[in-house]
Amino acid sequence: MLKQKLSQKLLQKLSPQQIQLMKLLQVPTANLEQRVKEELELNPALEENNFEDPNDPFQTEKEEQAEEQDTNDDIDLSEYLIDDDVASYKLRDSSSFHRDSEDDNKTIPIAVAVSFHEHLMEQLGMIDLSERAYTLAQQLIGSIDDGGYLRRELEAIVDDMAFSQNIMVDELELENVLGIIQNFDPPGVGARDLQECLLIQLNRKESSFHTPLNLAKVIISDYFDEFAKKHYDKLCRQLSITSSDLKLAIEEVLKLNPKPGNTFSNSAKPENYIIPDFIIENVGNELVLRLNSRNAPDLRISDSYKDMLRDYNKTGSKSRSKKQREAVMFIKQKIDSAKWFIDAIKQRQSTMLKTMQAILDYQYDYFLSGDEVQLRPMILKDIAEITGLDISTVSRVSNSKYVQTEFGTFKLKSFFSESLQTDSGEEVSTREVKKILSSLIDAENKRKPLSDQKLTEALVTRGYNIARRTVAKYREQMGIPVARLRKQL
Repeated sequence: MLKQKLSQKLLQKLSPQQIQLMKLLQVPTANLEQRVKEELELNPALEENNFEDPNDPFQTEKEEQAEEQDTNDDIDLSEYLIDDDVASYKLRDSSSFHRDSEDDNKTIPIAVAVSFHEHLMEQLGMIDLSERAYTLAQQLIGSIDDGGYLRRELEAIVDDMAFSQNIMVDELELENVLGIIQNFDPPGVGARDLQECLLIQLNRKESSFHTPLNLAKVIISDYFDEFAKKHYDKLCRQLSITSSDLKLAIEEVLKLNPKPGNTFSNSAKPENYIIPDFIIENVGNELVLRLNSRNAPDLRISDSYKDMLRDYNKTGSKSRSKKQREAVMFIKQKIDSAKWFIDAIKQRQSTMLKTMQAILDYQYDYFLSGDEVQLRPMILKDIAEITGLDISTVSRVSNSKYVQTEFGTFKLKSFFSESLQTDSGEEVSTREVKKILSSLIDAENKRKPLSDQKLTEALVTRGYNIARRTVAKYREQMGIPVARLRKQL
């Protein structure tokens, strides 16, 4: 049975403008240009500003005429007819505009090179093969990844040939064609694992009996697990060789390329250049922050849309048709949308600068010297309390953003770190601990690398209260292997 009842609810919803601002905050400078272009295509009432001179008498006369327009109508158009100086904005201030425009307009050249797979296909075209073998070789080359390895099983490629090209082939025939490809350059291409890749490269070098190269072949072929795990003492015993002989053989292996395809694949792909969102300059030993504005054109409301409203406003209310009213409502919606977008861009700038200025003030000593030891412990909550912004807003600003300093370009997220208390009760950043940990590992005796326990003891003697498992975690975060894998002869 249906019943009617009265209830009261309190809901908190984000307005479309707030949602738009949150999305724009997440967009880095490198992608902001594309986002603005999309909005320009969607909204004809929005256009790029041509940097009109505010002292232009013709422009001033135009503004005065707009303000004098009669607005006696059921639709209030006065706020739409005045040239919107508030809605229009400029990303560059007058002092830095000339310098920024020169720097920002520079295009980054992209090298044009032959890709890795094109290089293999060129070599394939230089050898005499039957049509069937050529087709099989094409399939194998297409299955080779950018590193130069054939990761797919030959059994799976046999099925591919049967289903996609209706060619019946067995693994032995594919193995023979693969052997041809493995003779291509760069050496090691077409291998199915690291061991085979290294062996292909070693076998292509001339060697004689009792040479380090020949010993290297034996080690990679028959003792690869011991070599990979750096069980050097075990290798010396099993091969009845001295440590100096083993060192010479390992040096031969270290000359090889574990990923032969990388040289070609990397040169053919455009580099992902980092465009900083913020720029910090040291002017007279004083840090100055500015926002990089190269990818955000100046925007304004289209004059043609304002002219449409002026023409409509001159028409008497009795002579206006339904279609004219619908057209005016459409124009108003587009102008409102353009104003919201421009306002969101302005708020984005303000929020980003406010957040970055707080980070700069908090880590001033670090940005002045570039010494990671000067980094203070800092979390999102610290910046949120300083700026008065929500933690989620600070997170959006710092995520995927970069800052350019005189000593490098860094990800904004990297300046946030937890704190660690020393013996004296002082709180230091975990980045400082990682820096000292890295220096200890760099200075260690590579014949006897420091274990995690030894590293922990070294840090404790320096006054850092830290557990061994924490040292292991920091070491893994920095991509440093365990002591056994850092051992050298």
